[in-house]
Order: sequence, then structure tokens, then C-alpha cells
Amino acid sequence: MTGRTPAGEMTSMWPYHPDLLARPVPRYTSFPTAAEFTPAVGAAEHAAALDGVDGDVSLYVHIPFCEEICWYCGCNTSRTNREQRLVSYLDALHREIAVVGQRLGTRVRVRRIAFGGGSPNAISPIEFVRLIDALTLHMPLYQPVVSIELDPRTLTTDWGMVLRCVGVTRASMGVQTLSPRLQAAIGRVQPRELIERGTDLLRAAGVTSLNFDLMYGLPGQSDEDLAETLAGTVELGADRIALFGYAHVPHLIPRQKRIDATALPGQEARFRMAWNGHEQLTAAGYQPVGFDHFAKPGDALARAAVAGQLHRNFQGFTEDEAPAMIGLGSTAISQFAGVIVQNEKNAGRYRMLLSQDRLPGALGVMRSAADQATGLIIERLLCAGEARIGHERLVSMVSALAPFHEHGLIELRDDWLMIRPGGLPYARTIAALFDPYRQDSQARFSSAV
Repeated sequence: MTGRTPAGEMTSMWPYHPDLLARPVPRYTSFPTAAEFTPAVGAAEHAAALDGVDGDVSLYVHIPFCEEICWYCGCNTSRTNREQRLVSYLDALHREIAVVGQRLGTRVRVRRIAFGGGSPNAISPIEFVRLIDALTLHMPLYQPVVSIELDPRTLTTDWGMVLRCVGVTRASMGVQTLSPRLQAAIGRVQPRELIERGTDLLRAAGVTSLNFDLMYGLPGQSDEDLAETLAGTVELGADRIALFGYAHVPHLIPRQKRIDATALPGQEARFRMAWNGHEQLTAAGYQPVGFDHFAKPGDALARAAVAGQLHRNFQGFTEDEAPAMIGLGSTAISQFAGVIVQNEKNAGRYRMLLSQDRLPGALGVMRSAADQATGLIIERLLCAGEARIGHERLVSMVSALAPFHEHGLIELRDDWLMIRPGGLPYARTIAALFDPYRQDSQARFSSAV
């Protein structure tokens, strides 16, 4: 079965049912989600999982530093204004690479390496090369695909040379908006000329898949603002586009208090922006991936979406089929079949643990067989728009699914649940119905749209 609709097929706006979007839900980049992490799972479980992993794995390397902290940002990051703190962190990260690498034998093949943050280019190009050298020395690399997140404001020509030499072929730039007025409203001023220069630099460096992170629902943002940013993004030739809805949660992220909450678009306006973005980008030839990601037809992400081979991990939608991801760095998360483990969040304690050659796993959750089955259902709903639920479970969910069925957002057939084209923006809300941890949870999440 396939629940996907070809790009450009829909001609009318998604049906808007605010009551079905009222409940904040997780993004489901893992299952169970980080809200279920506890100190009961930590270094011991981390070690056992590393000792037992085999086959293809992916690495995620976390650099929790930025030159400037944007007001909207929810990442666990800090400014690079204290050189010794940055040097100490990188020393600890090098040590973690060595400690983890010692546990991975020849049975493991590292096929992908992703650098994220923060902004990895908050460190110097030389420090980045040293990290690559450490990974090459200590990890079983098998011609890995290398990707990196970048801040265009600090993307110098030296970075272009280094990325080409290292062989980075995928990159993501935090663009958010091309409107100078909106950039000022969120504390991220970066003229379009800067984005153009960064794009040219990355293409010259050999980047063949370039992603732009964009946002809707920004303070004072209009439909026209978003349309202009999307048109500019298409003109600049981004291969992938992530169009996120801004989540305003100043009670959790104090820096967001600098953003004018009275200027934020309402729920219906956000919904319309998401639809307008979907229509504009599909009309421009992009393949929709979920409801808020897009890729050019030739890009690996688009091919995976069409082929039903899309997956989801802590980096979002991906064509990566590796069953395990190993996170390196403070707050980085490792995901294995039977357990998810997050590294120590406190940078000082992270450094202390590595100074003693101890694994820094500090929080996590065991993944039971039931968790793994539920996780697969949620992943298929988000990635393929359909999932085989099983007759008994589907029967037990009929009442919860009824509002979505009555509005024509889903279809139930045998033991399958299929999300219809108009139900696309409700996918996370529908997926959350299968999450037993969410039914009585008080955890706070972002709006579904």
C-alpha cells in the first residue's frame, strides 16, 4: 500500500480543524521520546550497547557552540566567547572519540558522519580537521557520507577549502528567513548576499546536497514574507528545504523572551503558511517529505520518500538505513535497537567524565519489544503516510481515531491506517494516539503545525 500523493496533485487547502491540532505533540525523532529519558539508564547501558553493535552505524558529532545565540533557538548551545571552555570541550570530545572507538571492532562499519550543534563552524577549520583526523584514527570508517550544519554568518573561505579536502558532500545552512525585518525580530541578521556567498562557497567545495532550514510563524511574518523567502530559496537552488513552524516556549527557553509574542501569527495563520509553503515548493518541482520537508526529485531524500524507504532519527527525515546511531559530544544521543542513551548535558561534568576515560551516557530509556513495534508504527505514519497496525490494536483505537476518520483525514482498511492527503498536517497528532506515554503525560511539546 502507499498513502503518498504525487507532488502538485492537491488543489485545495488542507482542511483546518483547530480542535484536532490543539494538543502539543512530540516531533517523534525517536520512540520513546526524550521526555521518557531517566537517570536509570546511563553509562552501563551505553557500554553494553556499544559492545553489542555490529554492521552499519552512523555517527553524530555535537558541537554545542555558536558565535552568536539567536533568540528563537532551542538548541543546547553557548557562545564561543571563552576560548578555554571551547578548548577543554574539544579535548574531551577527542577523548570520547577514542574511548568509544575502542569498543567498536571490525564488525562495525561507519557509513555516515554528521556534524551538528550549535554551529560546527563556530570552531576553527583547523580544529575541524583535527576532529576528522581523530575519527579516522579511532573509528572504523567505510567511505562515510559526511554532512555538516553551518551558520552562514561565520562561513569563511577557509571553511570552503577544508570541506572540499575532507570530502563533505552534504551541508545545511540555517537561513530561517530572507526578510531583513524578520531577521531583526528573531536576532539573526544575515543579509541575502551572505546566504548567496555561502551557497556559492559550498557548491565550489563539492557539496552536492544543500539544505536550507526555514521557518514560518515568526513574529510579524506575513504570507508574502514567506512566499518571498521560498522564492529566493528556490532561486538559490537548495536541494533540500526544512520548513519548520517556530515554537514559542519562553518558559522553557528564556532567550525567547526577547521575541515579541504579541506579533506572533495565530494558529490558523500558521496553518495557512504551512499549506502555502507546501503548495509553492511542490509547484516549483520539489518532492514533499512529510508535510514540512521538501527535496529536489534527484536528491537521495526525495528518492527515498518516493520509494517508501524514508526513515526518521534525531536528525529528522533521512534515507539513512543504519540501525544504530552513535552520538558523540555533550547532550548527544545514541540510539540502538534496545536502548537510547543521552550523554551528560552539563559540559563541565561531561569533561570530567572523559578525563577519567568514562563513557558520558547519563540519561536514557530502554526500548522494549512493544516500544520497538510502536516506534515502527509511528515512523511509518510520519514517513510513508500509512502503517500496518494489526487488527486487535486498530480495533482498540477506533474511538480515538474517530474524529480524524469522520473528517476524512484518514482511511482504515483491514489492519492498515492510511493518512489521506488532507490529513498530512495532522500526522504527528495521529501518531501520538499510539504513544502510551502521551496519554497521561504532562510533558510540554510544540504545536503540531
